[in-house]
Amino acid sequence: MAVYSTKLVLLRICVVFLMLSISHGRVNPSFRIKAVNLGGWLVTEGWIKPSLFDGITNKDFLDGTGLQFKSVTVGKYLSAETGGGTIIVANRTSASGWETFKLWRINETTFNLRVFNKQFIGLGSNGNGINVVATSNVSGSSEMFEIVRNSDDQSRVRIKAPNGFFIQAKTEELVTADYAGSSGSWGDDDPSVFVMTISGRLQGEFQVTNGYGPNKAPQIMREHWKTFIVEDDFKFIAGNGLDAVRIPVGWWIASDPTPPQPYVGGSLQALDNAFTWAEKYGVKIVIDLHAAPGSQNGFEHSSSRDGSQEWGTTDDNIQKTVDVIEFLAARYAKRQSLYAIELINEPLSPGVSLEMVNKYYKSGYDAVRKHSSAAYVLMSNRLGPMDPRELFPLTSGLTRSVIDVHYYNLFSDVFDNMSVQQNIDFIKTNRTAQLNHVTTSNGPLTFVGEWVAEWQVSGATKEEYQRFANAQLEVYGRATFGWAYWTLKNVNNHWSLEWMINNGYIKL
Repeated sequence: MAVYSTKLVLLRICVVFLMLSISHGRVNPSFRIKAVNLGGWLVTEGWIKPSLFDGITNKDFLDGTGLQFKSVTVGKYLSAETGGGTIIVANRTSASGWETFKLWRINETTFNLRVFNKQFIGLGSNGNGINVVATSNVSGSSEMFEIVRNSDDQSRVRIKAPNGFFIQAKTEELVTADYAGSSGSWGDDDPSVFVMTISGRLQGEFQVTNGYGPNKAPQIMREHWKTFIVEDDFKFIAGNGLDAVRIPVGWWIASDPTPPQPYVGGSLQALDNAFTWAEKYGVKIVIDLHAAPGSQNGFEHSSSRDGSQEWGTTDDNIQKTVDVIEFLAARYAKRQSLYAIELINEPLSPGVSLEMVNKYYKSGYDAVRKHSSAAYVLMSNRLGPMDPRELFPLTSGLTRSVIDVHYYNLFSDVFDNMSVQQNIDFIKTNRTAQLNHVTTSNGPLTFVGEWVAEWQVSGATKEEYQRFANAQLEVYGRATFGWAYWTLKNVNNHWSLEWMINNGYIKL
């Protein structure tokens, strides 16, 4: 009887321990995924595959391109006075935010020009005047301009207004659209001539699809989806020590086959193919919502149109995003290879408040749980200044929850002058401390969802790259959910895990 009682007590203890483990996702705490991101496939990033943009006519002028215009006669830059909401002037000696105009591409030659405060350049008197202003929050026919470049000097341009005249800087304070002079003159005495500087570019999904336009984009994108990632890639992944992929997708996938313009249908079929291949080769899939409606961080990889961050500002785009998550969960919950769904990638602090992030994460989590009790739910830490544990109060009551952190020895001047050994020491000391801080016995699982064996060291040897990669594998291997390299394929060799494995830089 005593033996039976002891066994019963032990059994109850085991059951309680199992329940506690399950409550925080630790069904098998010894298993950690070794994954690779399929970046640049279903969400375009031009730096990963620049050739995808080669066929776009006038590809210098894609959505979000920042332009600055210096008058050749006045000698100063055009600027949106006070950042927008009033007139355009030509009185700035240097160019920064107010002097930068972001393109919204209408077609190959016609554009809207958006100013710092998000108004569009147009003509005064409700579009019937000649004074150039930035007062409209929406773009219409009176906000459509043509940029005409000098064929002999591409930096010299004219800006043709919707009234058929060119913009000219008459004085520092008077910029008008009433110049009808000869378009053959490009000299320094012509008030309609400006020296143009391109201050920034975006090359994301919006840029590539809107750049090619509705006639060409479907063919271009479907060919890309069909050829960039193929079945043999999953065979390669399974045969080289990896057991999972993280697949970035965009919010428009839920509207396939007829997503809102300029996006085109077909990415959903590509994702379906990935599940089929994953099941064939025993690979797990983490679906990652990389681009949310309105962009959660303003970067090209979140399909921002012009660098603006609109996601998380209204309940409407929060609900639209939850709907995308529910669509994905409902479609793939019964698929054997579905391992996790990441609710959003890299929301940017402080543009997206913690309150909004928590509200979305709880709703997104509930949407997944409607369809799956087994899938892990990943929540990306916000970028920027924030508490790395800020999501802990939310995740404390959520089963199979995971915090995703991204660690790069890049994108900060901290790494500018670091030596090889200093970079390695940073991984072993600083990254270990950071990962330990978010890895707790009673908290969510941890996932290093993006890292790469690239740094700001120039001229490093293969052996030094190997040491750097091995240090990261050692440290990030302690993350309780696992890690994912960014990315499988890339024209930049060290960013391509396929190249790194094939050339002996990384061995798993």
